[in-house]
Amino acid sequence: MQADVTTLDAKKAGTVELPDHVFGLEPRPDILQRMVRYQLAKRRAGTVWVKDRSQVTGSTAKIYRQKGTGRARHGSRKPGVFRGGGKAFGPVLRSHAIDLPKKVRALALKHALSAKAKSDALVVIDKCELKEPKTKDLKSRFSKLGFGSVLIIDGAELHEAFAKAARNLPGVDVLPVQGINVYDILRHEKLVLTKAAVEALEARFK
Repeated sequence: MQADVTTLDAKKAGTVELPDHVFGLEPRPDILQRMVRYQLAKRRAGTVWVKDRSQVTGSTAKIYRQKGTGRARHGSRKPGVFRGGGKAFGPVLRSHAIDLPKKVRALALKHALSAKAKSDALVVIDKCELKEPKTKDLKSRFSKLGFGSVLIIDGAELHEAFAKAARNLPGVDVLPVQGINVYDILRHEKLVLTKAAVEALEARFK
């Protein structure tokens, strides 16, 4: 499939061939859902932790005699029923990551790209470069192109002036092609790829 190439000044710059095995698939919501769940679970910190009765400080001596007090039988101040005692079944340090086969992750990225292409939310730009890191200048160019919530994927390295100008714009994210991911693609209204990004993706899925 072919796609028109535009410039940052909203001018035509020819066409580019998008490989059908990457951009021409029929999107499957189930695969996309599995990948988004995988990404969100993997980035959870899992650092919530409390002490249980084996970790709190306290005497292990019997606190009062077994019989004759009229109270419950206790042998320690560490159980959770006492103030300062350990938490029963509290959270522990752990990883929230789930397993997802590498082939499914690669397929999910293809389906996310195809979903954007099918919904006409994919834009190809010749290059993302600016002479000076001026956010105001970039904002006016984006308004001409109709960009609001947009994810911009460049080649292996980002142009420094462009990245600095874009980072102050709300709803705009700029990533190198190595950082492309399903979650960011789906949560933005439009996906913008440079010609270098298209070539890198084609080589990646060849």
